[in-house]
Amino acid sequence: MRHVVLHALAGGLEPADAYRRITDFRRYPELTDTVREVRVDDPLADGSLVSEWTVTFRGGLMRWRERDLFSPETLSLTFEQLSGDFQTFEGSWRCEPRDGGTLIVFTASFDLGIPTLAEILDPVAESTLRTNIARILVGLVGAEVIDECAAAARG
Repeated sequence: MRHVVLHALAGGLEPADAYRRITDFRRYPELTDTVREVRVDDPLADGSLVSEWTVTFRGGLMRWRERDLFSPETLSLTFEQLSGDFQTFEGSWRCEPRDGGTLIVFTASFDLGIPTLAEILDPVAESTLRTNIARILVGLVGAEVIDECAAAARG
């Protein structure tokens, strides 16, 4: 399983405003060309949502359905793929005050589910995921990536 962590800074933007923009999935296609389409179902009884994503990925498209659980009190959300092109895809977003703006932390773990090609495909997918998240953050909140980490782990 691969793990990606991205830290970005949105200068002059309050954390609650950044969180509101990040959780407004329906607007993603308007604000960034990386996200082609997002469909959001009605909220479930526990307040979570199921969303369907179509995202540009290395000259093609990746599609998946995920369950999104929002925590406005901590300005965070978690997601977990229910079905789609990844074997596993899960992670979180978090917003916190930093230097007169907002530090946004994105984390994700993924597995493409092709063990024989993992050494070749996983680093490419990891790089593409980092690039796509950075583009999304520029479009959503004008954030600049300040630190990114990636690691492979057996899982």
